[in-house]
Amino acid sequence: MNAIVLAILVMVALSLARVSVVFALIVASLVGGLVAGLPLVEILDAFNGGLGNGATIALSYAVLGAFAVALSRSGITELMAQRAIRGLHLDDQPQNRRWVAFTLLGALLAAAVSSQNLIPVHIAFIPVLVPPLLKLMNHLRLDRRAAACVITFGITAPYMLLPVGFGSIFLNDILLANLNDSGAELGLEVTRGMVPMAMLIPIGGMAIGLVVALLWSYGRPRHYEDRDLAHGDETPAQAARQLAPWQMTVLAAALVGTVATQLLSGSMVLGGMFGFALLSVSGVFRWHEQDGIFTEGMRMMAQVGFIMISAAGFAGVMQATGEVSVLVEGSAELIGDNKGLAALIMLLVGLFITMGIGSSFSTVPIIASLYVPLALSFGFSPMATIALVGTAAALGDAGSPASDSTLGPTAGLNADGQHDHIWDTVVPTFLHYNVPLIAFGWLAAMIL
Repeated sequence: MNAIVLAILVMVALSLARVSVVFALIVASLVGGLVAGLPLVEILDAFNGGLGNGATIALSYAVLGAFAVALSRSGITELMAQRAIRGLHLDDQPQNRRWVAFTLLGALLAAAVSSQNLIPVHIAFIPVLVPPLLKLMNHLRLDRRAAACVITFGITAPYMLLPVGFGSIFLNDILLANLNDSGAELGLEVTRGMVPMAMLIPIGGMAIGLVVALLWSYGRPRHYEDRDLAHGDETPAQAARQLAPWQMTVLAAALVGTVATQLLSGSMVLGGMFGFALLSVSGVFRWHEQDGIFTEGMRMMAQVGFIMISAAGFAGVMQATGEVSVLVEGSAELIGDNKGLAALIMLLVGLFITMGIGSSFSTVPIIASLYVPLALSFGFSPMATIALVGTAAALGDAGSPASDSTLGPTAGLNADGQHDHIWDTVVPTFLHYNVPLIAFGWLAAMIL
């Protein structure tokens, strides 16, 4: 068996068995490297060499987690949640819950889409925006798996379809450029207008998956406990009663300043530090508590951070094996002259490659160089080739245990420890997005 396929299967099997994802990634790295024939020393060197690629975003999440806990400790999130619960009569008029829940999910979707295209902060908004909403979600009896599906859709579908923000980078700078580079000698010429049109059908499949998740799979009430995110000399409820108007102004400034600092500096770490520092001097919590609050926030994001770091090491080993091209060549031998089977296998192989490397942005150059000649040799049109490469590259983002598209939602929804990364984020997003992506990506390749 191909080393990458085996490593992915080991990682997924261990994760589904509720083994720590970090442990699963390390074991899968060793298995994949050894099967590929790499000496143990080279496997460890490749793993250690890749760790640094995940360290920056892990630290960013830790700092943003500290900022989120500071917001909770200030009492503002408790105050807003209680006002919303009372104002919307969620406890005494349960019939209001459904439309309020869909309004909240719509707001999360809008925030996620904006984070990719309008205000390109990517997943940095999740640790700040989502934890304060958890208590409101609890009283809505909102299934957090539905919220995970909404957020994952909002941070993956837009960049694959809309050529602005991160979408411009993915569609134009990465996908378009690599398609033309790989197909230049074969007569393939792709224009900017062709790329989003080719991705429309696969993204339509994701949209159908989202509707199914919201209206059928996770539309029933689910019960959660109300848990405080922060602990200190006062509870968030006590702190909320003492908030002065000027402190609320400082809290608003901290939120705006965090986003502005990140956009201007390009650093999530600086953004989170700015917001935390502003809250520290505002008096919304006692000065001697700030070290404990910062540590508590980092602890809250520790699981996500270590998974991100381990995933980068795992990707380093997968690339060091050199098994990607072997996997594609071996798959091509199985296809024969069956065009439909060729499209399906290319998508499935793309799923394994992207789940192994962990990012569609990093996968496109690898997939395009291998898939463009293969697709053209089977007689696929330029539009069909775009759909195959774009869908194959994007498959691992939604539904991979190590993707930031699933780790991001988990970081926010599990802030109070009631949302499992694998069974409440990864499995739902895999079923509702990866399965439709394969089906509709295959359909796009056959009809375009």
